[in-house]
Amino acid sequence: MPDTPVVTRFAPSPTGFLHIGGARTALFNWLFARGRGGKFLLRIEDTDRARSTPEATAAILDGLTWLGLDWDGEPVSQFERAPRHAEVAHQMLAAGHAYKCFATPDEIEAFREQARAEGRSTLFQSPWRDADPATHPDAPYVVRLKAPRDGVTLIEDRVQGDVRIGNDQLDDMVMLRSDGTPTYMLAVVVDDHDMGVTHVIRGDDHLNNAARQMQIYAAMGWDVPIWAHIPLIHGPDGKKLSKRHGALGVEEYRAMGYPAAGMRNYLARLGWSHGDAEFFTDAQAQAWFGLEGIGRSPARFDFKKLENLSGQHFAAMEDAALLRELKAFLAATGQPALDARQDAGLSDALPLLKPGVKTFPQLVEKAHFILAERPVVPDEKAAQALDGVSRGILAQLTPHLQSASWERDALEAAVKQVAEAHGTTLGKLAAPLRAALAGRTVSPSVFDMMLVIGREETLARLADAQG
Repeated sequence: MPDTPVVTRFAPSPTGFLHIGGARTALFNWLFARGRGGKFLLRIEDTDRARSTPEATAAILDGLTWLGLDWDGEPVSQFERAPRHAEVAHQMLAAGHAYKCFATPDEIEAFREQARAEGRSTLFQSPWRDADPATHPDAPYVVRLKAPRDGVTLIEDRVQGDVRIGNDQLDDMVMLRSDGTPTYMLAVVVDDHDMGVTHVIRGDDHLNNAARQMQIYAAMGWDVPIWAHIPLIHGPDGKKLSKRHGALGVEEYRAMGYPAAGMRNYLARLGWSHGDAEFFTDAQAQAWFGLEGIGRSPARFDFKKLENLSGQHFAAMEDAALLRELKAFLAATGQPALDARQDAGLSDALPLLKPGVKTFPQLVEKAHFILAERPVVPDEKAAQALDGVSRGILAQLTPHLQSASWERDALEAAVKQVAEAHGTTLGKLAAPLRAALAGRTVSPSVFDMMLVIGREETLARLADAQG
């Protein structure tokens, strides 16, 4: 399909949260389509009615939205397309590419037990495959694909290379159950065809499925999409990513305070590379991303690399965008919204808050001097800096600050003068000043804080600290 516009899809099952591996699959599909002016579609594979929930669907949509992965059109519900899936199965029946199988579960199990006893393959071979329709009983049946029994199915995969699977390893899979409902294997093929999907980019745990699905494409005379089966994500120990490695769901990473741009960057680098590039923008990722850059080995999740990239994205983010994302983080984690004073203070202070920050909780902690309400209550460590001597020095500093022009050099000169008068240094006086202004031992420069919160608030906090 060289001249066909690119169409990719992400097709999660709504049985739980958006797994970090699923998020990476969605990202790869999104990057591939967006970088080629194509479409990125979303399909909710909700055929498992017992396990699919509206809450899980909402969590998936919310996770994709937070990550910034926009999709084209409305999400497609696989369950709602069941009549179309059944229609295709009946077309295959009429064309002789499928057949009605009346074998009962007990008969199938008896076949497999005998095959095991005789050391043969346990793949079920239905006696109804070539039966005369005149012999069909009036009984429940499933519709099975009439798969080739010999030869090889070749999967031409853009990541895994050519993969050959002997047809004697593939059974006549069920496409319609005895109650007339379609199976996942049939539904996926029909949906991908009807949605015009040109590239199927998904986890390599679906590689064997591709061989079986290709037989449906062949039976219907449909174009086979380009396959790209990507390795799964492993933990730092090289084992499949699981709960023991830490967070699995996208919403957990959001709650931990990683910025969406940092997550996109890190997930893109998880199994894909472009030269030595580590930090890049969305525009660069879309321009560079290609299937040839995806490795065949499982990628290992590394929190230190995620934090490093996250910090770089904090530093690079425009202040207005960072403030918007901070507000969204506060809302998503159930924290109070910013009031007008806090909003204005943060807008002024972001350039000095961003350096060194890797998560939103770190940013919130660093901005405590803006967010805190008077009286600022020092934490245990900061309180130790406010002993009697320090309080006395702050009391003598207050009139100097009242008369100083509110500029950095003038403020620094005033503090230095008072420090020298008490036989100490500006550096040592900074500790009680920091405790009074921020209630913390770690904060931006005391002079930066004074400039951000202003003369009136600075003097009020110093007065509070003097008791």
